[in-house]
Amino acid sequence: MATDYNAFITEDTIEGDPDASGPLAGATVAVKDNISTAGVRTTCGSEMLADYVPPYSATVVERLTDAGATVVGKTNMDEFGMGTTTETSAFGPTRNPADPERVPGGSSGGSAAAVAAGEADVALGSDTGGSVRCPAAFCGVVGIKPTYGLVSRYGLVAYANSLEQIGPIAGTVERAAETLDVIAGPDPNDGTTRDPREVDGADAGVPESGYAAAADGDVDGLTVGVPTELFDGADERVVETVEAAIADLEVQGAETTEISLPSVEHAVQAYYVIATGEASSNLARFDGVRYGHRADSDGNWNESFAETREAFGAEVKRRILLGTYALSAGYHDKYYRKAQDAREWVRRDFEDAFADVDVIASPTMPVLPFELGESLDDPLRMYLADANTTPANLANLPAISVPAGEADGLPVGLQLVGPKFDEATVIRAASAVEDR
Repeated sequence: MATDYNAFITEDTIEGDPDASGPLAGATVAVKDNISTAGVRTTCGSEMLADYVPPYSATVVERLTDAGATVVGKTNMDEFGMGTTTETSAFGPTRNPADPERVPGGSSGGSAAAVAAGEADVALGSDTGGSVRCPAAFCGVVGIKPTYGLVSRYGLVAYANSLEQIGPIAGTVERAAETLDVIAGPDPNDGTTRDPREVDGADAGVPESGYAAAADGDVDGLTVGVPTELFDGADERVVETVEAAIADLEVQGAETTEISLPSVEHAVQAYYVIATGEASSNLARFDGVRYGHRADSDGNWNESFAETREAFGAEVKRRILLGTYALSAGYHDKYYRKAQDAREWVRRDFEDAFADVDVIASPTMPVLPFELGESLDDPLRMYLADANTTPANLANLPAISVPAGEADGLPVGLQLVGPKFDEATVIRAASAVEDR
C-alpha cells in the first residue's frame, strides 16, 4: 500500500484547456492551498477558512490551465504560510517522501511532497521567507522563488505582502523553468508586477526563448560567490554536500570566490519583525463578519470577534501577537523601523556583491529535515532554520533550490541567488548542478 503523505487538503480537478499546446499541456499541477481556485475550497491550512470556496481563481491558476495543465488538488501547508515544517496545518502534518518520519519542510510542504511522491508533475508554492525553497531542499526537488514582481500575487491569500512570491516546484530545473515561463509576467490585477524588459536597472530580461531554454548547464566563465556567513553554523554534513556541488561547478568551468554578506546575520530578526507586522495587519480581516469561520456567541461584538479568532492555531496567534507588539505605539521605531533599516542593509550587501559575482551559492537549509514533532515545542529553532533563505526575500531577489546530493540518505539543497530579474542565470547554474 502506498504511503499517505497527507500532501493534499482537497483533491479536486480543474481541467486545463484541451486545445493548448506547449510543455505543460496535459501536465498535472498541485496548488498550495493559499492560492485561490474558483469553486474549489481554499483553506490556508486553517480552521478559519475550512469551508471557504473562492468565487475566482488566482492569475497563476488561470495561466496554468490556459496552458493545458490540469489542477489535481490543493496542497497541505503550514497555517497561513506560518511555519517551516508543514506541521502547523489544521489538517495534520505532511510527511516527507524521502523519509516519512521526517517533515517535508514548509510552508509549501504539501506541494513539494506531491511532486517528490509523483502525485503531480509540478506544483505551486508561495515563498515569504523560504517557503518554496525549504521544502524543495528537504524533499529533494527543485523550487524557484522569483524576483518580487515577476509573478502575480492576485488570488494569493496575503501573509506578508512585501516579501511573498508564488513560485514553481518540480522534479527538474527545466520543468520548474517551464512552469515559470507560464506564470510569469505583468498582471493588471496586481500593480506590483513588472515586465523585466521594462525595468530600469534590471540585470537581465526574459530570454527570447524563455526561462526553460536557460537550463542548458553552461556555466563556463560564471562567477559564483560563496558567502562565509551562510555556511557558518550549518550542519557539517550539509556543508560537505553543498561544497562538493560547488566544486563540481568549478570543474564545469565556473569560478568561485569567497565573499562576505555581513548583514545576513541580522536577516532572520529583521524578517520576523517585518513579516509578523504585515501578518498582524493582513489577518485582521478574519473577523467573522465577512467570510470564513464565525463563532456562535451570545456576547457583544468584541466577544464574538475574540471567540471567532480562537479558530487560529497557536503559531498564527504567536505571530499576530509579535507583529501587533512590533507595530504598537512606543515600539514601532524600536523594532519595525530598525528591521526596515536592516532590510535595506541586506539589499545593499547583495547589490555590492553582484558587482563582482554572477550568482551566490549556499546551503538552502543549514540542517537536514527535522523529525516529525522535533521542532514544534521550540519555535525559535524553527525560525533560525530560515537563516539562509530569508535574505533573498528581504532583498526581493530571485533564488532557486536544487538538489545537491544526500547526507545520511536525506536530501540536501543548494541555493543559488541572482541579481533582480536574472532568473535565467540562476536557472542556468542550477541546471549545471543537476546535470553533474
